[in-house]
Amino acid sequence: MSTPTLHEAPSAAPTAAPSAPPAAPAPPGGRLTLARLRRLFLEIVKFGVVGGSGVAVNLVVFNLLLHGMSSGPMTATVLASCVAMGTNYLGFRFFAYRDRASRTKRQIALFFAFSGIGVAMESLLFYGAYHGAGMSGPLGSNIAKALSIVLASAFRFLVYRTWVFQHDARRH
Repeated sequence: MSTPTLHEAPSAAPTAAPSAPPAAPAPPGGRLTLARLRRLFLEIVKFGVVGGSGVAVNLVVFNLLLHGMSSGPMTATVLASCVAMGTNYLGFRFFAYRDRASRTKRQIALFFAFSGIGVAMESLLFYGAYHGAGMSGPLGSNIAKALSIVLASAFRFLVYRTWVFQHDARRH
């Protein structure tokens, strides 16, 4: 038996080539791919960095007002949340969502409208814990404040990424 050359098929080889599996269809726009999961993870990390600094600002201002300056608990929580809202806007705009659409009046209005809703949510949650659950001491008030921030932050994450800092279609 002779060795086949490059252009000849061996005589004992089957004549039909094995069929290749069909190519997988491209994932639809809504399916999570590894790249999308990675982008979402990085977005959550950046949101956490900005949010974490906002929590720190919120708690420091809250404690200064409530325990240092003897402000009322609701005044302290609302004012601290508003100060944190301003610092968070800068962090989200220039760090977490800097790759999104450029700053517009609409974006600023949406940010502060949704942030205002977040402050209201946070304040109601704080009120319930502070007055309803009796978390009114220095430690209890800080736990109540931290829990109210965390719960309201889930709302903020969803609305900021969905409506406030939207992707600019021209960049993709």
